[in-house]
Amino acid sequence: MRTGSRFWSKWNVMKGTPLPPESRLSKEAITALIIHCCFQFGASMSGLFLNLYLWRLTQDLTVNGIYNIIVFIVTPPAFALGGWIAKRHDRMVTYRLGIVMIAIFYLMVVIAQEHVAQYYIWFAIFNGIAAGLYWTGYLVIQYDVSTEANRIRFLAINMIFFNASGLAGPALAGFIIQRSEGLQGYIIIFTLAFIMFLIAAIVSFRIPMIKSHHKAYYLKFMGLVMRKNRRWLKALYSFFVLGLFQGIMLFLPNIMLYQTVGREDWVGYLGVFFSSLTVATGYVISRKAQKEQVRKYVLLSTTGVAIGSSLLLIQVEFWSVALFMILFSICNPLAVNTLTSYYYRLIGTLPLKGQLRVESVVMRELFLNAGRVLSICLLIILAKDLQSVWMPIVLFAMAVLQYISVLLIKEKLNSEQN
Repeated sequence: MRTGSRFWSKWNVMKGTPLPPESRLSKEAITALIIHCCFQFGASMSGLFLNLYLWRLTQDLTVNGIYNIIVFIVTPPAFALGGWIAKRHDRMVTYRLGIVMIAIFYLMVVIAQEHVAQYYIWFAIFNGIAAGLYWTGYLVIQYDVSTEANRIRFLAINMIFFNASGLAGPALAGFIIQRSEGLQGYIIIFTLAFIMFLIAAIVSFRIPMIKSHHKAYYLKFMGLVMRKNRRWLKALYSFFVLGLFQGIMLFLPNIMLYQTVGREDWVGYLGVFFSSLTVATGYVISRKAQKEQVRKYVLLSTTGVAIGSSLLLIQVEFWSVALFMILFSICNPLAVNTLTSYYYRLIGTLPLKGQLRVESVVMRELFLNAGRVLSICLLIILAKDLQSVWMPIVLFAMAVLQYISVLLIKEKLNSEQN
């Protein structure tokens, strides 16, 4: 950790004056970033190409849509289960269980190989449970290892690490797939992903468990909290709106890229380029962003993705898809980081002063995934394939709807319940 501390000291003073002590990250925060970095390296190889693998096996966009719908439907109940485990035991138990299950998931993909397409519904259910447990643990850990003074900076640096670790993953995966016979390359990258998730699970033991006497799980009372705190409810609505766009964007871009370039390695290389743009955005956010400018950041982000998606209305070719992804890679991190930081600030205004953080994470995921499921359902109903005229129209509509989030946000927070 000494080497990591020296690195972080250099990071704090790089291109600017030293940060005040309250803005610096703790050892636990740095460890959490390292774990998430390992996780993302595996996820960037496997997750990016899993949807493409399904599409290559079936040549059916509906299969991809149904797969993701099932994942997003299963994830909220898994979040609720993960929240219960976190409250009864510790958030690290939920976190480690999620990592191990994701590792097992990709091990099963390796074993099943082309039979994944035959049993894709069961794979989707298992993936949804594993992802729900992992993200329950990690989202709570994000809150625990950061403070009000450094949270927006921690989230921005998390975004940098998350995407920087994803730079090599897609390129390596695309390189392996392109130089392997048939679909064998996919099996190799799923095996590598399995190894990375195991490493992440081992490193997670560096974050200690927290002994707490607050083991009561208040999920059943969250409806009452929503009625009492209108500001928090509006924040949940904003994540529903975000999910409308995210649902499509989690699987459609890579398929569109493959359709326009025709090679998996180029999809991977382009993924590196897009991730580098996100890293650059994350660095700027970590140095310049202010928590009081929430509406401004969401407005700028929404305008960027709306302009990008409008290009697809002209023509779905490489130039329009690439320009759209460039704008998305630059603008979307700003919205996600801003809304997440804003939501974490709101958690502190809820009753019991932070003791509802687990329940708040569960409710956030419920609203986010409801939006994801709705948008994918619309895409499946209206757009049967990538040549459908409705595909870019649905994408553009979901991007424009992001403006609703600007109306739902109130920048100045206090402890009063509205």
